[in-house]
Amino acid sequence: MDNLFDMMDELELEEMRSIVSKLNEASDAYYNGKGEIMSDFEWDALFDRLKKMEAETGTVLPESPTNRVSADTTEGEKEAHEFSALSLAKTKKPEDLVKWAEGKPIWISWKLDGLTLVVTYDNGKLTKVVTRGDGHIGTNITRLAKAINGIPQSVSDRGHLVIRGEAVISYEDFDRFVLESDSDYANPRNLASGSLSLKDAEEVKKRNINWIPFTLVHTDKNIDSWGARMDYLESLGFKTVEHEEIEDPTLGNITEEIDKWTLKVTERINPYPVDGLVIAYDDTVYAEGGSVTGHHATRAGFAFKWQDESAESVLDHIEWSCAASTITPVAVFKGVELEGTTVRRASLCNVSECERLKIGGKGSVLSVIKANKIIPKVIEVKQSVGSLDIPSKCPVCGEPTEIRISEVSGTKTLVCTNSTCPAKKLKKYTRFVSKAGMDIDGISEQTISRFVNLGWIRNFGDIFRLKDHIEEISALEGFGAKSASNINASLERSAKVSGRKFLYALNIPLIGTDVAGRLLDQYPLSELIKTAEDTQDDAVFSSIDGIGPEKSKAFVSWIKDPANRRDLEDLLTLVSIEQQEIQEKGEKCAGLVFVVTGDVYKYKNRNELKAYIESQGGKVTGSVSGSTNYLINNDTASLSTKNTRAKQLGIPVISEEEFIEKFT
Repeated sequence: MDNLFDMMDELELEEMRSIVSKLNEASDAYYNGKGEIMSDFEWDALFDRLKKMEAETGTVLPESPTNRVSADTTEGEKEAHEFSALSLAKTKKPEDLVKWAEGKPIWISWKLDGLTLVVTYDNGKLTKVVTRGDGHIGTNITRLAKAINGIPQSVSDRGHLVIRGEAVISYEDFDRFVLESDSDYANPRNLASGSLSLKDAEEVKKRNINWIPFTLVHTDKNIDSWGARMDYLESLGFKTVEHEEIEDPTLGNITEEIDKWTLKVTERINPYPVDGLVIAYDDTVYAEGGSVTGHHATRAGFAFKWQDESAESVLDHIEWSCAASTITPVAVFKGVELEGTTVRRASLCNVSECERLKIGGKGSVLSVIKANKIIPKVIEVKQSVGSLDIPSKCPVCGEPTEIRISEVSGTKTLVCTNSTCPAKKLKKYTRFVSKAGMDIDGISEQTISRFVNLGWIRNFGDIFRLKDHIEEISALEGFGAKSASNINASLERSAKVSGRKFLYALNIPLIGTDVAGRLLDQYPLSELIKTAEDTQDDAVFSSIDGIGPEKSKAFVSWIKDPANRRDLEDLLTLVSIEQQEIQEKGEKCAGLVFVVTGDVYKYKNRNELKAYIESQGGKVTGSVSGSTNYLINNDTASLSTKNTRAKQLGIPVISEEEFIEKFT
């Protein structure tokens, strides 16, 4: 190898070493819960550059990421994998997927962005949970299994079962955790990775990590179809990754599926972070017959990553937005078209990211993308003009700021030293006005931040008192009379709200829409509040299905806090609460699993139908599998994927009217 190095241009070799070092450093941060030091876009570009150089020179450096599997370094007892967890070959071209599929039936699923865990069962009992590690050796974290949702302690299969899945945190749970913990995790994947390094299982449980199986690696049963294997996992009680079959993998069919799944990302239909799609052969015997090239099993699967569209723009200014405890730099630039929308702003995350990008002031030339089709991101500063001005005073309250360095990641963040700064409630206000909350159209997080800076919002009630500032809003740059009128109309409309949405909007820890609904199924809102206020038992609501002592305590503690009570009483003078009908509990759907698709006519919406099924002991899932008992679809003759799948599995497809006849 030394002779090969001698033959290479020294500058070329030095560039390869530099790229390898940068990629490995970024991978270490990515896999081990540290602060992000490189975007996926940048990593992919450098990786592709390295592969090209390696192909041209015939040289691969020992530490090159093209020659090894990126690894998490979770602390704990190391354990060799029974079946190597090799990485997948990746592409951004649908044509490569067509070529790989070879005309054979394939399945498409999410490439979930979390931490891979391999879970093993023997004779029906959970025996071990191991991180992916380097694909050959991982870390045994079985002690944390009970703290991770989706890993049952026992299953009905009495053989040897090995399942690979992804530990992920939803966007909603990530936002809640960051809001309540005041942490500096960059994204849900970063939080999931960091959480599995903790020793305290109770602390891990608070992160609401979900383990989602994406392949059945081994079973003693003779199941040679990938789809049938996923059905089998569903029948055992696992909630597998969303997946869909492409029987005829032509370029047209694959492109159509990619477009459909991409829409789920851009419209935030999928609750979990993803960084692409995965395709797998349905024929598992054929898939296992491939060779291993580098650190890829050639038939194990193929990953598709979106080709991020980039555009250049010119920086107008850096806006420092105070939210939670941090003051976040936001690049405001000349509008550019990306993924069908006009983008004018992109978060720069923290001071460390600004330093890494070497961003300057007004006139700096930026390269911008929408990472994974969603999040505007500055990936490069093409030309830096002037220097970054870091404010010494909070832009909201005027109190001193300081730069803090995380002990975990080393990330530098700017913080306001005033513990009572109104801007620290920005994320709470954003949840308050969200569609799941009070559903106030026309008021985004950026708009709230602006109104906070103007001194118009200091508590939840002030959001409804924005009606007193309509003339001032219409005079603001970027608004006008029409926008101000729309905000006023939205405030009027949203002043009448369901109890479930109202409770969610209050930002009570651990109280999401589902928990709020369960509480209000048992108590009218006024009685619920009074019970929490008067009780001496924090677990007073713990007997309600799906609540438990932790959520009960969180609700009672929030209600008993004097400041929260003042906010609540103020709000109740400004809004009207629609009383939720108390659900009568029964067993008419006990033990049955339903999937609901299409429009409903007898019930107000699908959520009302779902609530009824759950009140009668049933369960509603999002996809048809072997464990599904009924598919409810008013178009029973439809040739939709769910109808077709149900008929293949012999699952009855019933109309809403038939459901009512059978189960009410």
